[in-house]
Amino acid sequence: MRRIRGLKSLVHDAIDKTVDLVSVGHESTARTVIRVTDQLPGIEERARRINAIRELGTRGVLGTIKLSNRAIQKATDLALDVAVKTPESAQEAPVPMRSDAMAREGLKARWAKDAALAVVNAAVGDRLHEDGNGLALDMQMRVGDSYVDPRAFDWKGMRRVAIFVHGLGTTEWSWCLESAAYHGDAGANFGTLLKRDLSIVPIFIRYNTGRHVSANGRQLAQMLETLSEAATDLDELILIGHSMGGLVIRSACHYGAHEQHWVARTKRVFCLGSPHRGAPLEKFGNIVTGVLGAIDLPGSLIVARILEGRSVGIKDLRHGALVDEDWLGKDPDALLDEGRVDVPLLPHIRYHFVSATMTQDPEHPIGRLMGDILVREVSACGPQRAASTTTEIESLVIETARFGGVLHHQLQNHPGIYEVVRKACATEGLA
Repeated sequence: MRRIRGLKSLVHDAIDKTVDLVSVGHESTARTVIRVTDQLPGIEERARRINAIRELGTRGVLGTIKLSNRAIQKATDLALDVAVKTPESAQEAPVPMRSDAMAREGLKARWAKDAALAVVNAAVGDRLHEDGNGLALDMQMRVGDSYVDPRAFDWKGMRRVAIFVHGLGTTEWSWCLESAAYHGDAGANFGTLLKRDLSIVPIFIRYNTGRHVSANGRQLAQMLETLSEAATDLDELILIGHSMGGLVIRSACHYGAHEQHWVARTKRVFCLGSPHRGAPLEKFGNIVTGVLGAIDLPGSLIVARILEGRSVGIKDLRHGALVDEDWLGKDPDALLDEGRVDVPLLPHIRYHFVSATMTQDPEHPIGRLMGDILVREVSACGPQRAASTTTEIESLVIETARFGGVLHHQLQNHPGIYEVVRKACATEGLA
């Protein structure tokens, strides 16, 4: 019922947004006409009076449509409450972590629904969260085939734990992309391989990628603190993030650094294709939005308004924003245009930054320009300023690795990249 109402609410919101876009087009067209009639002596005043009547009528019609839309929403909500009297069912089981889930009978419909939910959250997840929409994803911790409450789960005997944080527009399932092709086993992923090879327990994080990176970072920090308090045998945390997930991890480390115990147990951080210095696609999107918004024509203004509606999570990727100060109190449509707040790396953690290029030769001009299609190598290789003092810089341990012929999504399960992770984690009790 919660998801049904959420989907229905999203449809009604879309109708309202469409009405707003119609209004933008009408007003732009009217301004174009007025600019012409103002140059024609004798009719400019009459044209403006006619336009005022037109404007009043248009507002009345469009306002009536929006009122009717919301009235229908309330009526159908009441009808649903009457028709469906059964209590909310238990949480649906997670999609199995298998690369063939999208094609297997009995699983592909669940996979498609879950994938669509992830995309919707990436696009408008901030508004879904603010509105309490049933489609908004909550941050959850997955162990095996279940989402668990870290306070209630039995962590006994678990000494080394790896936390996996996915990227924009995906869920934890994305860590098993191309498993059958890469590892000869549709159920293999970095988590299962680390458990097999090094007895490291994998935990996958699921979250709403449309929210601010800093909001997700805070929530992840608190979740890891709860885990740290409950897992009394825990010696070591390893954090592995893909794309946006690497930024969320760095944000969590920032917020947990001074008052939370889990940070001291964190020994390694892996960022796979994370846009620490920003993502070119979002930078380009911001420029396009600004240019189109400056052109007073229906075709450009409507497209600009649609682009402006992208989530704050996407906008955070423009400069790799990590903390609230990057956006708090700022115009969301001009978010981060002046850059972002520097967040130093923590000196006791070993950082591993992995980048890739679409070309086999990482030095190829196209590879250097395009990176892995979504993130350039210079951005994925780490933040511009690693520490705030010379002493911290000298004490930092940073390792970088780059791969040719690897695309952005392939960084999550590529055998060569797994070897980087495995070798780095192979020694227990790091110096």
